Amino acid sequence: MLDLSSLTDPIPLARRLIQAPSVTPKDAGALDVLSEALEALGFVCQRFKFEEVDNLYARLGSAAPVFCFAGHTDVVPAGDDAGWSRGPFEAEIADDVLWGRGASDMKGAIAAMVAGVARHLQSQGAPAGSIAFLITGDEEGPAVNGTKKLLKAITDKGEKLDHCLVGEPTNPHHLGDTIKVGRRGSLNGVITVTGQQGHVAYPEKAENPIPVLIDLLNRLTTRTLDEGAPHFQPSNLEVTTIDVGNAPHNVIPARASAKFNIRFNTAQSGDDLKQWIREEAAAAENGTFCEIDLDLTVTGDAFLTKTGPFTSLLRDAVKDHTGREPALTTGGGTSDARFIKDYCPVAEFGLVGETMHQVDERVPVSDVTGLAAIYADVLDRYFKTFP
Repeated sequence: MLDLSSLTDPIPLARRLIQAPSVTPKDAGALDVLSEALEALGFVCQRFKFEEVDNLYARLGSAAPVFCFAGHTDVVPAGDDAGWSRGPFEAEIADDVLWGRGASDMKGAIAAMVAGVARHLQSQGAPAGSIAFLITGDEEGPAVNGTKKLLKAITDKGEKLDHCLVGEPTNPHHLGDTIKVGRRGSLNGVITVTGQQGHVAYPEKAENPIPVLIDLLNRLTTRTLDEGAPHFQPSNLEVTTIDVGNAPHNVIPARASAKFNIRFNTAQSGDDLKQWIREEAAAAENGTFCEIDLDLTVTGDAFLTKTGPFTSLLRDAVKDHTGREPALTTGGGTSDARFIKDYCPVAEFGLVGETMHQVDERVPVSDVTGLAAIYADVLDRYFKTFP
C-alpha cells in the first residue's frame, strides 16, 4: 500500500513507471501509476486528453505560491531489443544501476519528484503554499497535444503557477553539473525551388532550380547571425539535407529542395529570422523564372530566466547535496520549458543524460535517490523564500 513513508524512496516508483512501455504517444498506464502515488500523498489529480495524448495535472494545497514540478512520462522507442543488455521495460537493478527506457529521461526524475514531495511533507508537514505536477505524454513526440495545451487548459480553470522546475536530464557527466535557466530557440525551414524540366543540351528551354537553391543557401549560411548573448552561445544555421532526386545526367530537374534548422539565442526572434529568410528568398528568386516556396516553423523562441532568489535556491540546494557548483546554462535542444516560460519563471534540473535515448539507457540508483533529496531540499527552501 502506498503511503507517505513508502514513497520517500523513489526507486520502487521509478521501476513501476519504467515497466509501463509508454512510447510516445501511448500512455500504457504510466499516468495511472503516477496518479496513484500522488493521490496517496493527498494530491487532487486531473487528467486532460488531447486527441491521442493523455496528460496529468495534480495539485496539493489551495494557497499561493504554487511550486510546480513538470515533466513527461512518454519515452522514445527502445530500438532493437536484442541490443539491450537488460530488457528496456523490465526496470532491472544490477550493480546499483537502474536500467530501462526512461530511466534518465525522465521517469527516474519523476519518481524523485514524488519522493522529494513525500520527504518534504514528512519533515515539514503541509506546504505553506501549493505543490503541483504538470506531466505530459507528448514531450518526445510532436509536442502539440501535451504541455502547451495542458497549460492553457489549467489556466482557463483558474490555475496560476508561480515557479516551475522541469526534471529533464540536464547534467552531462555528474549529478550537480548543470542547471538550465533558458533554452535556445529553434526554427525549422524547408525550401522548395521550382523551375522547368528540360534537356541539358537545350538549357534555354529549361529553368534549372539548383543554382537558385545554391544561391539562397549561400545567402543564408554565410551570414553571421550574432556573436552570442548573455548565457548563450552564438546562433547557428545548419543545412540538414539537400534533395533533387534527379537520376539522369541529361535532364535538368524541375525541383530542388533543402531543409535547415536555426538554433538561436535571445539576440534573435523567430519572427525576425523568418522575415530575413523571406527577404533573401525574394532576392535569390529575382531575375529568374523559378519560384521559391518556404515552409518556416518556429518550434520555440529563446528565453532566459533571470538569476534571482529562485535560481539561487536551486543552485544552493544542488551544491549542498552534491558538493558541486552547478553551472547555469542554456545549451542543448528544446524542452517543454519553452511553453512554461510564458506562464512563470522556469528552470530545469534532473539526472545525468549520458545514456538518454540510447540502447541500455540507465542511471545509478544513488543519482535517483540523490535527486530526490535535492528536490525535497528545494521545496523546503522554496516555501521559506517565497512565503
